[in-house]
Amino acid sequence: MTGSTVRPPAYQLLADELRADITSGRLQPGERLPPEPELCVQTGVSRSTVREALRLLASQHLIVTTRGVTGGSFVAHPDAEQLADGLAAGFTLLTNSADVGLADMLELRRALEVPAAGLAAARRTEEHLIEIRSALFDPDVDDFETMMAAHAAFHMAVAKATGNPLFELVVRPLYHAKYGEDVTVLLPADYWARIDADHRQLIDCLAARDVEAARRAASGHLDYVDVSTREREVIPQYGG
Repeated sequence: MTGSTVRPPAYQLLADELRADITSGRLQPGERLPPEPELCVQTGVSRSTVREALRLLASQHLIVTTRGVTGGSFVAHPDAEQLADGLAAGFTLLTNSADVGLADMLELRRALEVPAAGLAAARRTEEHLIEIRSALFDPDVDDFETMMAAHAAFHMAVAKATGNPLFELVVRPLYHAKYGEDVTVLLPADYWARIDADHRQLIDCLAARDVEAARRAASGHLDYVDVSTREREVIPQYGG
């Protein structure tokens, strides 16, 4: 037999239909999906199939299901942190393959973080500055894990300060992906001190609302990361 295809299970087909309704906007955030018995009648599938489809959509953070008299399944309100979880998994898979290297990572960071720095300088609020400053670390005192967590929080806070949730959504997986090789011991001795200084310089630009200076600071920061890691052929567990 040639040209045969395997038909996806019924619950997946139903989930695909409902997902299309959600992502197209036909079903709006907060809107209640039809009750399970009604979905059974509409689609001609069993109650167990409907429940499996709903569980799949819930695992993808597309719906929220509650119990009780007023319960049911509702379209979830978009949340950058939750949506980024799925992107991080795919990002981890790709960056641990042989097809992606450190140069690719830095190229993506330049495309995102340099314009994001400019937008953050123009749009940031005092609350944004407080959040960004709270993500600073002390390279003379803090350990590696603390600095890595702080550096991730710093860049995500700058993305948030753009006022564009899409930057936050796309930047977050960069700092939540799990990379395969830890080569931090090969970084320059003063690497983290320079990263800290770069972060503080960028904060000064954001506080001054200097768009061009913020873009230059972000670009110079990535130049240093590039020079410090360019000998590597794989993506390391590095900060910056």
